[in-house]
Amino acid sequence: MKALRYRPPVARDEGRIALLVIVLAMAVLAMIGLSVDGGGKLRALQRADNLAAEAARAAGQAVLASQAIAGGEKVVDPAAAYTAAMTYLAAAEVSGAAVVSDDRKHVTVTVTVVYPTRFLNMIGIQSLSATRTAAAVLVTT
Repeated sequence: MKALRYRPPVARDEGRIALLVIVLAMAVLAMIGLSVDGGGKLRALQRADNLAAEAARAAGQAVLASQAIAGGEKVVDPAAAYTAAMTYLAAAEVSGAAVVSDDRKHVTVTVTVVYPTRFLNMIGIQSLSATRTAAAVLVTT
């Protein structure tokens, strides 16, 4: 007859490794998502900054011609400046606002660019917005 040997109980992982892999995979996806969507937000900020500057330049070129030609003070035509800025922003398909100062020598343009997220939409963040402001000053010599 054979003698029975004592065997200590063997610890079973019972799926603990699979759970660890799932948690680590989710963490890696979150890091990738933050990198991709964070980079997209930075690009949106750059685009908003560029568009605001260009729209402000376009608005700043809308000088009140009748007064300037007659030798008077060179100032921006508020209606034409607003139209120029909004036309530029509409062509770029972004939203924004343009304001001409009371002295009519400063034009300020604010632009908002919306970045649709790629990975963060999995957790409910559908888009990130980037808002930038730029100003143009009418310089006369």
